[in-house]
Amino acid sequence: MGQKTSPIGFRTGITLGWQSTWYAPKATYGEFLVEDQKIRDYIDRKFNRSMPKGAVAKVEIVRTRNEVKATLHSGRPGVIIGPRGGEVDKLREEIEALTGRKVTVNVIEIKEPDLSAVLVGEGVAEQLGKRASFRRTMKQFCEAAMNAGAKGVKIMCSGRLAGSEMARTETQKLGSIPLHTLEANVDYAVGVANTTYGAIGIKVWIHKGRFGEEEVEQQGRRRRRPQRRMWPSEGPAGAGESAREPIAGQAKGGPGPSAPPQAASDGGQSVPQAP
Repeated sequence: MGQKTSPIGFRTGITLGWQSTWYAPKATYGEFLVEDQKIRDYIDRKFNRSMPKGAVAKVEIVRTRNEVKATLHSGRPGVIIGPRGGEVDKLREEIEALTGRKVTVNVIEIKEPDLSAVLVGEGVAEQLGKRASFRRTMKQFCEAAMNAGAKGVKIMCSGRLAGSEMARTETQKLGSIPLHTLEANVDYAVGVANTTYGAIGIKVWIHKGRFGEEEVEQQGRRRRRPQRRMWPSEGPAGAGESAREPIAGQAKGGPGPSAPPQAASDGGQSVPQAP
């Protein structure tokens, strides 16, 4: 039988970096591990479970001897930063009170929220909580991810869909999802939609291409400009009047019969040409 594993854990340490970076002896390893989970749970409750939502997709934690550095990847950094950075200072003080250590908080904006599996899963869960049609919702988010540049996307919902008595699983898939290719950048997330009928589980896979390729494609997409539309009267270079056909009655080598007589300079005075 096929053994399924998380695409994130499958690639961690090979093509993906660790979300927690620190070293600890055996005596304090468990303490640091519990602290990291407390920080992530607190940030998730504060920005993803209450309004206004900050759309935090990932929290990276780096520890030094006495300092904790937390980096938040958010689709709405303005909500986390707040006016004049007041919300960030408040968050830093709250995390310091939670851990008892000096904390530094950084916020990084997610350029394409439609390519983040966590944010897509949260969006699907929010729509299902509002009693939206699950098929329409899954199709909309799949198409939005493909339009944003994804190579493939798959969304799976399980539970009492549409309030049915029998729980079932529905899947929407576009493009390709190479789960066995370690060079493929596959983002994965799990979410839960709490409805009146019960909990509906949501899984999201988003294939962004191979590692390193997506950055080159995004740069090419930014540099590419729409070509100017050429009219039939313009030449291939779009030069305008200079590339159009000569006017009837006008020779290519000189002026036409209706051109005014040319003036020649002789000692600073203009002398008309002889007829």
